Amino acid sequence: MIRKILRSRFFLGAVLILIQFVLIMAFFIWVSDVIWPLEVLTWGFYALTLLYVINRDEIPEMKMPWLIIMMVLPFVGAFLFLLLSNNKASRKEYQRFEKSARKIANHLNQTENIDKLKELDKDAYMQAKFLYSASRMPVFDKSKTTYYEIGEKFFEGLLAELESAKHYIFMEYFIVQEGVMWDAIHDVLVRKIREGVDIYMMYDDFGCIATLPDNYYKKLNEEGIHCVPCNKFKPILSHIHNNRDHRKITVIDGRVAFTGGINLADEYINAYVKHGHWKDTAVKIEGEAVKNLVALFISLWNMQDVKPLDCDKYLLPINGGDKGQGYVIPFGDSPSPIDTEDVGKTVYMNILNCAKDYVYICTPYLICDRELINAMCIAARKGVDVRLITPHIPDKKAVFTMTRSNYSKLIDAGVRVFEYTPGFIHAKSFVCDDKIAVCGTINLDYRSLVHHFECGAWMYNTESIVDMKYDFINTLDVSQEVSKREARFTFFNRVFAELMKVFSPLL
Repeated sequence: MIRKILRSRFFLGAVLILIQFVLIMAFFIWVSDVIWPLEVLTWGFYALTLLYVINRDEIPEMKMPWLIIMMVLPFVGAFLFLLLSNNKASRKEYQRFEKSARKIANHLNQTENIDKLKELDKDAYMQAKFLYSASRMPVFDKSKTTYYEIGEKFFEGLLAELESAKHYIFMEYFIVQEGVMWDAIHDVLVRKIREGVDIYMMYDDFGCIATLPDNYYKKLNEEGIHCVPCNKFKPILSHIHNNRDHRKITVIDGRVAFTGGINLADEYINAYVKHGHWKDTAVKIEGEAVKNLVALFISLWNMQDVKPLDCDKYLLPINGGDKGQGYVIPFGDSPSPIDTEDVGKTVYMNILNCAKDYVYICTPYLICDRELINAMCIAARKGVDVRLITPHIPDKKAVFTMTRSNYSKLIDAGVRVFEYTPGFIHAKSFVCDDKIAVCGTINLDYRSLVHHFECGAWMYNTESIVDMKYDFINTLDVSQEVSKREARFTFFNRVFAELMKVFSPLL
């Protein structure tokens, strides 16, 4: 096992990055001690960088860790800030995205359903209007949603729809791992290739660094699956590692699509027990709303250095009349400058701010900024029944401690906090007042809310919302409520959690 770790691409990359960091520190120390004119310039560079960080247009939690690093290690901290704080896509990637986005916008230029929502529900109308403005995703009223409360049912539904593919399949996942789940999916894909179905697949290179062999995408390409690793991991000290593709999307023939928290690995369907019972959720979308997920896939595919997909071929009108009730907006969230808004965070904030009766939340991690924590507290103080389910068995102990460090404030405000006792809950969902819900990939942590490519399905009065509500209630039956006494931390745990909170926006 140790030999395998030492030979892994991640370990070798981490060692190379560490060496680069040590060399940079040594260089700055040498400059400051030996070449005094450069020392003067370095101090000027440090002062300007410090002023820029202080006046940067972002939340205080994003500034604080850099200010601390720059106070402790002035020259090195300033240099690392310029090197690592840029969470933006590269210029070439952004240009490729914009070229594709302009064509896609012609197919998604639909506002009539937003006007319908205005007559039905002002809060829902404003949310839909925001999503159209911020992420270019319209709302659809001729779509059906099906909710999957566990990975095993999602897997069964996914295989059935893959078998029915006639023209094309798009797949985009953060983690893919060889095993029961992926092997079964892979077998279907290989057969579909023989039937003439076009298959395009993306997986996040860093997300799969420990789950797939090196250059696995080349094997898939040889089999006829058009595959590209998203944001390929490079062993250099750079901001490029920040923008991971955390989305989970499957689209089949433009008529049906899946999204949610479930990756293509065996723990997600409990074929492999990793952290107790794994509770995860997903939603299937049928009808016109599938267009949004097609657009998200094509946009990110065309950002890669590959032959671009023609959106005119895939964003075609869908025939079939009314497929379901309510309104659906599959939407994406991307790092700056692709999205200038924190789309996922704003969607969650709007739900909390507009709630009248209840908001039920599932999240595996609770490491977000004060705005979101305060929004939960304010909703609870207004009399809204705010309940939160997090894991009882952690996947990462440090992250688990940071999650628990937020319990006390929430409980004091009236939020009821529960932990899923059978194991790990990986679902990312909000359901509110029997009428609005979100199921997707967006965790309540800085990685999801700021750095990653994410997606979700916003729903209003759809079939799935009641199912999501009762799944949450049923999950409470196997969860334990955290009391105020249990939420208290020892002195050393509190110090550790508070220290980790300071640097969590960079992790």
